[in-house]
Amino acid sequence: MEQYTIKNLYQLEETIAAELFEGAVYPWELLPKISSFILELGKRLPVDKFTQVKENVWVANSAKVAPTACLNGPLIIDEEAEIRHCAFIRGNAIVGKGAVVGNSTELKNVILFNKVQVPHYNYVGDSILGFKAHMGAGSITSNVKSDKTLVVVKNKETEIETGLKKFGAMLGDYVEVGCNSVLNPGTVIGRNSNVYPVSMVRGCIPAGSIYKKKGEIAEKYQKD
Repeated sequence: MEQYTIKNLYQLEETIAAELFEGAVYPWELLPKISSFILELGKRLPVDKFTQVKENVWVANSAKVAPTACLNGPLIIDEEAEIRHCAFIRGNAIVGKGAVVGNSTELKNVILFNKVQVPHYNYVGDSILGFKAHMGAGSITSNVKSDKTLVVVKNKETEIETGLKKFGAMLGDYVEVGCNSVLNPGTVIGRNSNVYPVSMVRGCIPAGSIYKKKGEIAEKYQKD
């Protein structure tokens, strides 16, 4: 499970939340801590760069927020981020520098690293998306199992009990998720991997891979 640790999934210099990751091994350990971290960090944000637009909601002055977007706290929107028409941020969310939250996209209890794009009809809940990760139109994270049992992260014969009822997906840096894909509870995708459109993904996907369908994961071709 080494490649699915924080140090192998994320460039921590690419998030305003880097401090939150200190002392943790796996990223899902942070999901219950996002809300309190935002409340503490928000009070320390530079007032020349951020404006508290309402209770527990801090927006960078350089960010673009559509008037039709719904922003609920605790929430931090970092510099040059773009929140588009009818985006719904339910709270407990950090939106990174230059990130895009698009039309009718819903966020809840998430960390979006810098330059993340969730631009069209996405649901992202109880998840962490790494630097420049991108979710195609209609792709979502499913964050609760149908039987409501606690989520277990599974990688071949290895299983890690998370103790969490709600856990969407952990996407490493540069991950590309194809349109209309569903990432099932406890999905972890390694850095620089791609998921084919209309996929149903569960478990752990190695870094540098192409997920085509269940049981068919190819290593990315590397040019000389």
